[in-house]
Amino acid sequence: MTSFTILLDAATAELYRRIAARAGLPAEQVLSDALFQLAGQLSMEALRRKES
Repeated sequence: MTSFTILLDAATAELYRRIAARAGLPAEQVLSDALFQLAGQLSMEALRRKES
């Protein structure tokens, strides 16, 4: 698996830490899932725009 490093401001990092704690998951997994979902949404939006 490929590894990436990203920088988050303190407030964003704390948000993902809190969400992860409530979900019982590592913060890295929560952030990865959120980024994957965003990528899917952006791809769908790009496809919709291309069709119009």
